[in-house]
Amino acid sequence: MNIKIYSTAETQFTELFQQLCERNLDLDMSADKIVAEIISRVAAEGDTALFDYTQRFDGLYLETTGIEVQAAEIDKACDSLQPEQLKNLELAIERVRIFHQRQLRQSWFDDNEPGILLGQKITPLQRAGIYVPGGKASYPSSVIMNAIPAQVAGVDEIIMVSPAPQGYNPAVLAAAKLCGVDRIFRIGGAQAIAALAYGTESVPMVDKIVGPGNIYVALAKRRVFGRVGIDMVAGPSEIMIVADDSANPVYVAADLLSQAEHDELAVVALVTPSQELIDQVKFELEKQLSLLDRKEIAEHSLDNQGALIKTATLDEALALANRFAAEHLELAVADPLLALSSIKNAGAIFLGHSTPEALGDYIAGPNHVLPTAGTARFSSPLGVDDFVKKSSVLSFSKTALDDYSEAVTGLAEMEGLQAHGQAVSLRLK
Repeated sequence: MNIKIYSTAETQFTELFQQLCERNLDLDMSADKIVAEIISRVAAEGDTALFDYTQRFDGLYLETTGIEVQAAEIDKACDSLQPEQLKNLELAIERVRIFHQRQLRQSWFDDNEPGILLGQKITPLQRAGIYVPGGKASYPSSVIMNAIPAQVAGVDEIIMVSPAPQGYNPAVLAAAKLCGVDRIFRIGGAQAIAALAYGTESVPMVDKIVGPGNIYVALAKRRVFGRVGIDMVAGPSEIMIVADDSANPVYVAADLLSQAEHDELAVVALVTPSQELIDQVKFELEKQLSLLDRKEIAEHSLDNQGALIKTATLDEALALANRFAAEHLELAVADPLLALSSIKNAGAIFLGHSTPEALGDYIAGPNHVLPTAGTARFSSPLGVDDFVKKSSVLSFSKTALDDYSEAVTGLAEMEGLQAHGQAVSLRLK
Protein backbone atom coordinates (compact mmCIF):
# COMPACT_ATOMS: atom_id res chain seq x y z
CA MET A 1 0.00 0.00 0.00
CA ASN A 2 1.35 3.40 -1.03
CA ILE A 3 -1.26 5.88 0.13
CA LYS A 4 -0.08 9.50 -0.23
CA ILE A 5 0.66 11.58 2.84
CA TYR A 6 0.50 15.37 2.49
CA SER A 7 0.90 18.39 4.74
CA THR A 8 -0.70 21.77 4.23
CA ALA A 9 2.74 23.23 5.05
CA GLU A 10 4.15 21.84 1.77
CA THR A 11 4.73 24.44 -0.94
CA GLN A 12 2.95 22.29 -3.51
CA PHE A 13 0.00 21.35 -1.29
CA THR A 14 -2.54 23.58 -3.04
CA GLU A 15 -1.81 21.89 -6.36
CA LEU A 16 -1.86 18.41 -4.80
CA PHE A 17 -5.16 19.03 -3.02
CA GLN A 18 -6.72 20.39 -6.18
CA GLN A 19 -5.83 17.13 -7.93
CA LEU A 20 -7.60 15.25 -5.12
CA CYS A 21 -10.65 17.52 -5.50
CA GLU A 22 -10.74 16.77 -9.22
CA ARG A 23 -10.88 13.09 -8.29
CA ASN A 24 -8.42 12.23 -11.12
CA LEU A 25 -11.22 10.55 -13.01
CA ASP A 26 -9.69 9.50 -16.29
CA LEU A 27 -12.95 8.64 -18.01
CA ASP A 28 -12.66 6.80 -21.29
CA MET A 29 -14.81 9.08 -23.41
CA SER A 30 -14.73 6.55 -26.22
CA ALA A 31 -17.42 4.89 -24.10
CA ASP A 32 -19.66 7.86 -24.88
CA LYS A 33 -19.67 6.94 -28.58
CA ILE A 34 -20.68 3.40 -27.69
CA VAL A 35 -23.44 4.73 -25.44
CA ALA A 36 -24.71 7.06 -28.17
CA GLU A 37 -24.98 4.14 -30.58
CA ILE A 38 -26.77 1.98 -28.02
CA ILE A 39 -29.33 4.67 -27.23
CA SER A 40 -29.94 5.38 -30.90
CA ARG A 41 -30.52 1.72 -31.72
CA VAL A 42 -32.83 1.05 -28.76
CA ALA A 43 -34.82 4.19 -29.54
CA ALA A 44 -35.23 3.10 -33.17
CA GLU A 45 -35.50 -0.68 -32.87
CA GLY A 46 -37.00 -1.21 -29.41
CA ASP A 47 -36.92 -4.78 -28.12
CA THR A 48 -34.86 -6.04 -31.05
CA ALA A 49 -31.89 -3.90 -30.04
CA LEU A 50 -32.53 -4.36 -26.33
CA PHE A 51 -32.51 -8.16 -26.60
CA ASP A 52 -29.42 -8.07 -28.79
CA TYR A 53 -27.39 -5.93 -26.39
CA THR A 54 -28.48 -7.99 -23.38
CA GLN A 55 -27.28 -11.16 -25.10
CA ARG A 56 -24.02 -9.51 -26.14
CA PHE A 57 -23.12 -7.85 -22.82
CA ASP A 58 -24.80 -10.05 -20.20
CA GLY A 59 -25.02 -13.40 -21.97
CA LEU A 60 -28.78 -13.55 -21.38
CA TYR A 61 -31.22 -14.77 -24.03
CA LEU A 62 -34.29 -12.79 -23.05
CA GLU A 63 -36.40 -14.72 -25.54
CA THR A 64 -35.79 -17.75 -23.29
CA THR A 65 -35.59 -16.27 -19.80
CA GLY A 66 -38.21 -13.60 -20.38
CA ILE A 67 -37.40 -9.92 -20.04
CA GLU A 68 -39.72 -9.30 -17.10
CA VAL A 69 -39.33 -11.00 -13.74
CA GLN A 70 -42.56 -12.80 -12.88
CA ALA A 71 -44.33 -12.94 -9.51
CA ALA A 72 -43.49 -16.63 -8.99
CA GLU A 73 -39.76 -15.91 -9.24
CA ILE A 74 -40.06 -13.02 -6.81
CA ASP A 75 -42.06 -15.09 -4.32
CA LYS A 76 -39.51 -17.90 -4.57
CA ALA A 77 -36.71 -15.44 -3.81
CA CYS A 78 -38.57 -14.19 -0.74
CA ASP A 79 -39.18 -17.74 0.47
CA SER A 80 -35.48 -18.60 0.10
CA LEU A 81 -34.37 -15.97 2.61
CA GLN A 82 -33.89 -16.71 6.26
CA PRO A 83 -36.35 -15.03 8.68
CA GLU A 84 -33.52 -12.91 10.07
CA GLN A 85 -32.62 -11.70 6.59
CA LEU A 86 -36.19 -10.64 5.90
CA LYS A 87 -36.33 -8.97 9.30
CA ASN A 88 -33.23 -6.92 8.48
CA LEU A 89 -34.66 -5.84 5.14
CA GLU A 90 -37.94 -4.85 6.77
CA LEU A 91 -36.14 -2.86 9.46
CA ALA A 92 -34.09 -0.97 6.89
CA ILE A 93 -37.21 -0.24 4.82
CA GLU A 94 -39.13 0.98 7.86
CA ARG A 95 -36.35 3.36 8.94
CA VAL A 96 -35.79 4.71 5.43
CA ARG A 97 -39.54 5.21 4.97
CA ILE A 98 -39.92 7.09 8.27
CA PHE A 99 -37.03 9.43 7.38
CA HIS A 100 -38.39 10.18 3.91
CA GLN A 101 -41.93 10.78 5.15
CA ARG A 102 -40.52 13.84 6.92
CA GLN A 103 -39.61 15.23 3.48
CA LEU A 104 -43.16 15.22 2.10
CA ARG A 105 -44.34 18.59 0.83
CA GLN A 106 -47.95 19.71 0.73
CA SER A 107 -49.69 21.84 -1.87
CA TRP A 108 -50.45 25.31 -0.54
CA PHE A 109 -52.74 28.19 -1.50
CA ASP A 110 -52.77 31.81 -0.32
CA ASP A 111 -55.83 34.05 -0.78
CA ASN A 112 -54.94 36.76 1.72
CA GLU A 113 -54.84 39.45 -0.96
CA PRO A 114 -58.35 40.39 -2.17
CA GLY A 115 -59.19 38.90 -5.57
CA ILE A 116 -55.94 36.94 -5.84
CA LEU A 117 -55.24 33.26 -5.27
CA LEU A 118 -51.62 32.11 -5.42
CA GLY A 119 -50.27 28.70 -4.64
CA GLN A 120 -48.15 25.68 -5.41
CA LYS A 121 -49.52 22.29 -6.42
CA ILE A 122 -47.43 19.20 -5.61
CA THR A 123 -47.94 16.31 -8.03
CA PRO A 124 -46.13 12.94 -7.88
CA LEU A 125 -44.53 11.60 -11.06
CA GLN A 126 -46.64 9.04 -12.85
CA ARG A 127 -43.86 6.55 -13.57
CA ALA A 128 -40.29 6.35 -12.21
CA GLY A 129 -37.49 4.05 -13.32
CA ILE A 130 -34.93 2.86 -10.80
CA TYR A 131 -31.61 1.36 -11.84
CA VAL A 132 -30.10 -1.21 -9.49
CA PRO A 133 -26.52 -2.35 -10.24
CA GLY A 134 -25.96 -6.06 -10.67
CA GLY A 135 -22.39 -6.46 -11.90
CA LYS A 136 -19.50 -6.66 -9.42
CA ALA A 137 -21.90 -6.82 -6.51
CA SER A 138 -25.62 -6.99 -5.84
CA TYR A 139 -27.26 -4.39 -3.65
CA PRO A 140 -30.69 -4.80 -2.01
CA SER A 141 -29.90 -1.53 -0.23
CA SER A 142 -29.92 0.23 -3.62
CA VAL A 143 -33.46 -1.02 -4.19
CA ILE A 144 -34.56 0.38 -0.84
CA MET A 145 -32.90 3.77 -1.24
CA ASN A 146 -34.31 4.35 -4.72
CA ALA A 147 -37.78 2.84 -4.36
CA ILE A 148 -38.88 4.08 -0.93
CA PRO A 149 -38.71 7.84 -1.64
CA ALA A 150 -40.61 7.22 -4.88
CA GLN A 151 -43.26 5.26 -3.02
CA VAL A 152 -43.50 7.87 -0.25
CA ALA A 153 -43.86 10.59 -2.88
CA GLY A 154 -46.86 8.75 -4.33
CA VAL A 155 -45.45 7.73 -7.71
CA ASP A 156 -48.09 5.73 -9.58
CA GLU A 157 -45.76 3.06 -10.98
CA ILE A 158 -42.18 2.12 -10.07
CA ILE A 159 -40.23 0.27 -12.75
CA MET A 160 -36.97 -1.44 -11.77
CA VAL A 161 -34.21 -2.51 -14.14
CA SER A 162 -31.22 -4.53 -13.06
CA PRO A 163 -28.77 -6.70 -15.03
CA ALA A 164 -28.82 -10.38 -14.17
CA PRO A 165 -25.95 -12.12 -15.99
CA GLN A 166 -25.76 -14.79 -13.27
CA GLY A 167 -29.28 -14.44 -11.97
CA TYR A 168 -30.47 -12.29 -9.08
CA ASN A 169 -29.48 -12.19 -5.47
CA PRO A 170 -32.78 -13.25 -3.84
CA ALA A 171 -32.46 -10.32 -1.42
CA VAL A 172 -32.70 -7.88 -4.34
CA LEU A 173 -36.01 -9.32 -5.50
CA ALA A 174 -37.29 -9.55 -1.93
CA ALA A 175 -36.39 -5.92 -1.30
CA ALA A 176 -38.20 -4.91 -4.48
CA LYS A 177 -41.37 -6.69 -3.38
CA LEU A 178 -41.22 -5.25 0.14
CA CYS A 179 -40.67 -1.74 -1.28
CA GLY A 180 -43.67 -1.94 -3.57
CA VAL A 181 -41.82 -2.02 -6.90
CA ASP A 182 -44.42 -2.68 -9.59
CA ARG A 183 -42.38 -4.28 -12.39
CA ILE A 184 -38.83 -5.65 -12.69
CA PHE A 185 -36.89 -6.12 -15.93
CA ARG A 186 -33.69 -8.17 -16.19
CA ILE A 187 -31.80 -5.60 -18.25
CA GLY A 188 -28.91 -3.31 -17.44
CA GLY A 189 -26.31 -0.96 -18.86
CA ALA A 190 -26.89 1.87 -21.32
CA GLN A 191 -29.50 -0.24 -23.11
CA ALA A 192 -31.68 -0.35 -19.99
CA ILE A 193 -31.45 3.44 -19.60
CA ALA A 194 -32.41 3.87 -23.26
CA ALA A 195 -35.38 1.52 -22.84
CA LEU A 196 -36.66 3.50 -19.86
CA ALA A 197 -36.18 6.80 -21.67
CA TYR A 198 -37.79 5.86 -24.99
CA GLY A 199 -39.89 2.83 -24.16
CA THR A 200 -39.90 -0.44 -26.12
CA GLU A 201 -42.51 -3.08 -26.85
CA SER A 202 -41.78 -4.63 -23.44
CA VAL A 203 -40.47 -1.77 -21.27
CA PRO A 204 -42.65 1.27 -20.56
CA MET A 205 -41.26 4.78 -20.89
CA VAL A 206 -40.77 6.54 -17.55
CA ASP A 207 -40.75 10.16 -16.46
CA LYS A 208 -37.52 10.01 -14.46
CA ILE A 209 -34.58 7.62 -14.04
CA VAL A 210 -32.69 7.34 -10.75
CA GLY A 211 -29.98 5.11 -9.35
CA PRO A 212 -26.23 4.59 -9.73
CA GLY A 213 -24.38 2.46 -12.27
CA ASN A 214 -21.10 2.10 -14.13
CA ILE A 215 -19.68 4.60 -16.63
CA TYR A 216 -22.00 3.38 -19.39
CA VAL A 217 -25.03 3.92 -17.20
CA ALA A 218 -23.80 7.35 -16.10
CA LEU A 219 -23.12 8.48 -19.66
CA ALA A 220 -26.47 7.11 -20.84
CA LYS A 221 -28.33 9.01 -18.12
CA ARG A 222 -26.54 12.18 -19.14
CA ARG A 223 -27.52 11.65 -22.78
CA VAL A 224 -31.22 10.99 -22.14
CA PHE A 225 -31.60 13.91 -19.73
CA GLY A 226 -34.13 16.29 -21.22
CA ARG A 227 -36.25 13.54 -22.64
CA VAL A 228 -36.64 12.22 -19.09
CA GLY A 229 -35.51 13.53 -15.75
CA ILE A 230 -32.53 12.02 -13.93
CA ASP A 231 -31.36 12.27 -10.35
CA MET A 232 -27.66 12.86 -10.99
CA VAL A 233 -24.67 11.60 -12.96
CA ALA A 234 -23.02 9.62 -10.19
CA GLY A 235 -19.28 9.03 -10.00
CA PRO A 236 -17.29 6.57 -7.89
CA SER A 237 -17.88 6.52 -4.15
CA GLU A 238 -15.84 8.75 -1.83
CA ILE A 239 -15.29 9.53 1.83
CA MET A 240 -13.44 12.25 3.71
CA ILE A 241 -12.86 11.93 7.44
CA VAL A 242 -12.03 15.03 9.47
CA ALA A 243 -10.54 13.88 12.76
CA ASP A 244 -8.77 15.19 15.83
CA ASP A 245 -6.70 13.34 18.42
CA SER A 246 -9.84 11.93 20.04
CA ALA A 247 -10.38 9.67 17.02
CA ASN A 248 -9.73 5.94 17.17
CA PRO A 249 -7.30 5.00 14.34
CA VAL A 250 -8.83 1.51 14.11
CA TYR A 251 -12.26 3.03 13.35
CA VAL A 252 -10.88 5.63 10.96
CA ALA A 253 -8.99 3.04 8.92
CA ALA A 254 -12.02 0.74 8.82
CA ASP A 255 -14.23 3.56 7.53
CA LEU A 256 -11.73 4.55 4.84
CA LEU A 257 -11.58 0.94 3.69
CA SER A 258 -15.37 0.65 3.66
CA GLN A 259 -15.36 3.04 0.70
CA ALA A 260 -12.09 1.91 -0.88
CA GLU A 261 -13.51 -1.60 -1.37
CA HIS A 262 -16.36 -0.24 -3.50
CA ASP A 263 -14.34 0.64 -6.58
CA GLU A 264 -10.77 1.11 -7.81
CA LEU A 265 -11.68 4.76 -8.45
CA ALA A 266 -13.15 5.38 -5.00
CA VAL A 267 -11.63 8.47 -3.32
CA VAL A 268 -10.71 8.24 0.37
CA ALA A 269 -9.07 10.89 2.53
CA LEU A 270 -8.27 11.62 6.15
CA VAL A 271 -7.71 15.26 7.16
CA THR A 272 -6.39 15.92 10.65
CA PRO A 273 -4.05 18.15 12.63
CA SER A 274 -2.68 15.04 14.40
CA GLN A 275 0.47 13.51 12.91
CA GLU A 276 0.23 10.70 15.45
CA LEU A 277 -3.22 9.79 14.15
CA ILE A 278 -1.94 9.76 10.57
CA ASP A 279 0.85 7.36 11.51
CA GLN A 280 -1.54 5.08 13.40
CA VAL A 281 -4.16 5.10 10.63
CA LYS A 282 -1.53 4.21 8.02
CA PHE A 283 -0.50 1.22 10.13
CA GLU A 284 -4.13 0.16 10.60
CA LEU A 285 -4.89 0.48 6.89
CA GLU A 286 -2.08 -1.94 6.04
CA LYS A 287 -3.19 -4.33 8.78
CA GLN A 288 -6.89 -4.34 7.93
CA LEU A 289 -6.33 -4.28 4.16
CA SER A 290 -4.57 -7.63 4.26
CA LEU A 291 -7.73 -9.27 5.63
CA LEU A 292 -10.19 -8.02 3.02
CA ASP A 293 -11.71 -10.23 0.34
CA ARG A 294 -11.70 -7.20 -1.98
CA LYS A 295 -8.10 -6.35 -1.08
CA GLU A 296 -6.95 -5.59 -4.63
CA ILE A 297 -9.79 -3.16 -5.31
CA ALA A 298 -9.30 -1.36 -1.99
CA GLU A 299 -5.52 -1.19 -2.39
CA HIS A 300 -5.85 0.32 -5.86
CA SER A 301 -8.18 2.98 -4.47
CA LEU A 302 -5.85 3.81 -1.59
CA ASP A 303 -2.77 4.01 -3.81
CA ASN A 304 -4.29 6.09 -6.58
CA GLN A 305 -7.16 8.00 -5.02
CA GLY A 306 -6.25 8.10 -1.34
CA ALA A 307 -4.61 10.70 0.90
CA LEU A 308 -3.72 11.28 4.53
CA ILE A 309 -3.49 15.05 5.05
CA LYS A 310 -1.85 16.84 7.98
CA THR A 311 -3.25 20.29 8.73
CA ALA A 312 -2.11 22.97 11.16
CA THR A 313 -5.49 23.17 12.93
CA LEU A 314 -8.89 21.52 13.02
CA ASP A 315 -10.41 24.66 11.48
CA GLU A 316 -8.07 24.26 8.52
CA ALA A 317 -9.20 20.64 8.17
CA LEU A 318 -12.85 21.72 8.12
CA ALA A 319 -12.09 24.35 5.48
CA LEU A 320 -10.51 21.66 3.28
CA ALA A 321 -13.61 19.50 3.76
CA ASN A 322 -15.76 22.32 2.39
CA ARG A 323 -13.50 22.65 -0.64
CA PHE A 324 -13.60 18.91 -1.28
CA ALA A 325 -17.42 18.64 -0.89
CA ALA A 326 -17.42 14.92 -0.10
CA GLU A 327 -20.17 12.45 -0.83
CA HIS A 328 -19.63 11.07 2.69
CA LEU A 329 -18.07 13.28 5.38
CA GLU A 330 -17.27 11.89 8.81
CA LEU A 331 -16.56 14.30 11.67
CA ALA A 332 -14.55 12.06 14.00
CA VAL A 333 -13.88 14.81 16.52
CA ALA A 334 -14.49 15.49 20.20
CA ASP A 335 -17.26 18.05 19.50
CA PRO A 336 -18.91 17.04 16.20
CA LEU A 337 -21.89 19.38 16.60
CA LEU A 338 -19.57 22.36 16.83
CA ALA A 339 -17.67 21.14 13.78
CA LEU A 340 -20.96 20.65 11.92
CA SER A 341 -21.65 24.39 12.13
CA SER A 342 -18.61 24.96 9.88
CA ILE A 343 -19.67 22.51 7.16
CA LYS A 344 -21.29 23.92 4.03
CA ASN A 345 -20.62 21.22 1.40
CA ALA A 346 -21.25 17.50 1.91
CA GLY A 347 -23.69 14.85 0.75
CA ALA A 348 -24.13 13.11 4.11
CA ILE A 349 -22.46 14.12 7.38
CA PHE A 350 -21.69 11.49 10.03
CA LEU A 351 -21.18 12.86 13.54
CA GLY A 352 -18.90 11.36 16.18
CA HIS A 353 -16.96 8.18 16.73
CA SER A 354 -19.94 5.77 16.79
CA THR A 355 -21.49 6.76 13.46
CA PRO A 356 -19.64 4.89 10.69
CA GLU A 357 -20.50 5.61 7.06
CA ALA A 358 -21.64 1.99 6.69
CA LEU A 359 -24.55 2.77 9.03
CA GLY A 360 -25.84 5.27 6.50
CA ASP A 361 -25.50 2.78 3.66
CA TYR A 362 -28.04 0.44 5.17
CA ILE A 363 -30.21 1.27 8.09
CA ALA A 364 -29.85 4.77 9.55
CA GLY A 365 -32.70 6.23 7.47
CA PRO A 366 -31.23 9.00 5.26
CA ASN A 367 -30.71 8.14 1.61
CA HIS A 368 -27.37 6.71 0.49
CA VAL A 369 -27.74 7.96 -3.10
CA LEU A 370 -25.58 11.05 -2.70
CA PRO A 371 -23.88 13.71 -4.84
CA THR A 372 -20.32 12.73 -5.79
CA ALA A 373 -17.29 14.36 -7.45
CA GLY A 374 -17.75 17.68 -5.67
CA THR A 375 -21.36 18.16 -6.76
CA ALA A 376 -22.38 18.39 -3.09
CA ARG A 377 -21.53 22.08 -3.57
CA PHE A 378 -24.86 22.50 -5.35
CA SER A 379 -26.91 19.31 -5.12
CA SER A 380 -28.55 17.08 -2.52
CA PRO A 381 -29.16 13.43 -1.66
CA LEU A 382 -31.90 11.53 -3.45
CA GLY A 383 -35.21 12.16 -1.74
CA VAL A 384 -38.95 12.60 -2.06
CA ASP A 385 -38.48 15.89 -3.94
CA ASP A 386 -36.92 13.93 -6.80
CA PHE A 387 -40.24 12.21 -7.44
CA VAL A 388 -42.65 15.14 -7.40
CA LYS A 389 -43.31 18.16 -9.58
CA LYS A 390 -44.24 21.62 -8.32
CA SER A 391 -46.75 23.62 -10.38
CA SER A 392 -47.44 27.29 -9.72
CA VAL A 393 -51.13 28.20 -9.34
CA LEU A 394 -52.45 31.75 -9.85
CA SER A 395 -55.86 33.37 -10.17
CA PHE A 396 -56.71 37.10 -10.40
CA SER A 397 -60.14 38.68 -10.38
CA LYS A 398 -60.83 41.49 -12.85
CA THR A 399 -60.45 44.04 -10.06
CA ALA A 400 -57.11 42.56 -9.01
CA LEU A 401 -55.95 42.51 -12.63
CA ASP A 402 -56.87 46.19 -12.90
CA ASP A 403 -54.84 46.96 -9.77
CA TYR A 404 -51.68 45.54 -11.37
CA SER A 405 -52.33 46.31 -15.04
CA GLU A 406 -50.23 49.46 -15.15
CA ALA A 407 -47.19 47.66 -13.77
CA VAL A 408 -47.61 44.73 -16.20
CA THR A 409 -48.05 46.91 -19.28
CA GLY A 410 -45.16 49.11 -18.17
CA LEU A 411 -42.81 46.14 -17.82
CA ALA A 412 -43.98 44.72 -21.15
CA GLU A 413 -43.24 48.06 -22.81
CA MET A 414 -39.74 48.08 -21.28
CA GLU A 415 -39.09 44.69 -22.89
CA GLY A 416 -40.62 45.62 -26.21
CA LEU A 417 -43.31 42.93 -25.97
CA GLN A 418 -46.43 44.72 -27.18
CA ALA A 419 -48.69 41.65 -27.19
CA HIS A 420 -47.92 41.00 -23.52
CA GLY A 421 -49.24 44.42 -22.56
CA GLN A 422 -52.20 44.06 -24.91
CA ALA A 423 -53.20 40.77 -23.27
CA VAL A 424 -53.82 42.77 -20.10
CA SER A 425 -55.21 46.04 -21.49
CA LEU A 426 -57.81 44.32 -23.71
CA ARG A 427 -59.35 42.66 -20.66
CA LEU A 428 -59.92 46.03 -19.01
CA LYS A 429 -61.87 47.74 -21.83
